[in-house]
Amino acid sequence: MTEKQLMRGSHVIGEAAVRAGCRLYAGYPITPQNELTEYMSGAMARLEDGTFIQAESELAAINMVLGASMAGARAMTSSSSPGISLKQEGISYLAAQELPAVIVNTMRGGPGLGNIAPSQGDYFQATRGGGHGDYRVIVLAPASVQELADLTRKAFEYADKYRTPAMLLGDGMIGQMMEPVVFPEPVDLNKLPPKPWILDGAIGRPSRIILSLLLDTTVEEEHNWKLVRKYESIARDITSAETFMTEDAHLVVIAYGTAARIAKGAIKRVREIGLKVGLLRPVTLWPFPKRVLIEMSRQIKDFLVFEMSTGQMLEDVKLSLEGRSNIHFYGRPGGIVSTPDEIAKEINSLYHRQHLEED
Repeated sequence: MTEKQLMRGSHVIGEAAVRAGCRLYAGYPITPQNELTEYMSGAMARLEDGTFIQAESELAAINMVLGASMAGARAMTSSSSPGISLKQEGISYLAAQELPAVIVNTMRGGPGLGNIAPSQGDYFQATRGGGHGDYRVIVLAPASVQELADLTRKAFEYADKYRTPAMLLGDGMIGQMMEPVVFPEPVDLNKLPPKPWILDGAIGRPSRIILSLLLDTTVEEEHNWKLVRKYESIARDITSAETFMTEDAHLVVIAYGTAARIAKGAIKRVREIGLKVGLLRPVTLWPFPKRVLIEMSRQIKDFLVFEMSTGQMLEDVKLSLEGRSNIHFYGRPGGIVSTPDEIAKEINSLYHRQHLEED
């Protein structure tokens, strides 16, 4: 039996990345994700084939990851909200060139420089691509330290399989908390599927080129539609969500990441006083679990979206349901972290306003 370890969330991402075969990490310091950068500096030094680079800027870091990916390495960068904004051009290039990479965003309060408190204000940026052009990024939202380990592994697997950037979207709270974790066994890099598209010196083969500058508009259009077909395949294959106590629910809370942990505590409280409330937690923010929500709306007519923002996932919920159910919202932006009791009071008030009690 694999032994559990008590570890900090940011360190868990780093260890999981190394075990997933990450061999290049390029980053630039920013709170509250510096513990991950620190961990990777030591982890890469212990590997014979590991490379750690503290880049001169966020822009440099993402482009170093692009270069490593082009050469076939599993590569990762990390930052926090303002730093991720600076990486967007490089992420757009990665998507256009169909290069795998893993990006970690440990969100903080914003907009602007904001503060270093946990927040969920980067949902739009993450799920809409974030940079210029028609593209998407796979976005995974862990809600526990164990899930940080599991989804970091999946992020590398998805990135390679679909040749696209994958983002792990957390926040300062989950990055700092300590919980027991069991790591998967390290991957054998020699047993990973081959990457016949990489640039490795053209020894004994014709030269290849990877680019995103497509001046012929017809070629650019077809490339865009090719990406769309890939994104449709991703949406069919990997969409994921967790449900909690939804079988008999009259009201379902929709929340992700840290907000979902808080909501789950609130639901346990209101269940004790007889309110039939459940939780839907998207694990993939993109692709969003639209079909799960539509199916749930056949029985449930009231949903409460709870976010640590002014309401960004709220838009995906509305787009998914298209008027099938009543949608309510409660949010705390700017780094405010609600308590389970606070959310329980909001649920209680809404539950009774909507007359959701059984006769």
